[in-house]
Amino acid sequence: MSIFTPTNQIRLTNVAVVRARRGGKRFEIACYRNKVMGWRSGAEKDLDEVLQTHTVFVNVSKGQVAKKEDLVKAFGTDDQTEICKMVCLIDPGCFREIDELIRSETKGKGTLEVLSLKDVEEGDEKLE
Repeated sequence: MSIFTPTNQIRLTNVAVVRARRGGKRFEIACYRNKVMGWRSGAEKDLDEVLQTHTVFVNVSKGQVAKKEDLVKAFGTDDQTEICKMVCLIDPGCFREIDELIRSETKGKGTLEVLSLKDVEEGDEKLE
């Protein structure tokens, strides 16, 4: 009698399951338990350090991966790296205008966050 061990099965350990409901479907991602709170508080900036895998699941514990059609329906894209994140440098005077633009274009689903502030003296830097 031989013992069969699947080699293509990945075991996720120390998992925190983060759930989101969007477009009538429920999605889950597998994260490191100790990194989720850091991400939510803003202490952790690197999403790769938080996620155990870049796969979006319907059920993490059963290993059921979300269907491509469901992701397109819910998020408007099948490229999971494009879901609601972009880092850019803006003039502080444009913050409110850009925030309103993002909220109107994404129908309230997009947000604008300040990652860092920098004091600049007149003539030190120019935004192009």
